[in-house]
Amino acid sequence: MNRNTRRARAIAIAQAKPDTRLVALRYFVLAASASAAMIALLVERFL
Repeated sequence: MNRNTRRARAIAIAQAKPDTRLVALRYFVLAASASAAMIALLVERFL
């Protein structure tokens, strides 16, 4: 691998943006787990 291809690969990696679907899925899982924890606390309090 010569210097130009290595440089092009480094630039491509630096410019890569996170996949929006992956970010949305991560936030959805985080929100779902937080909701489940709150529901578990409420159920535990009322039982």
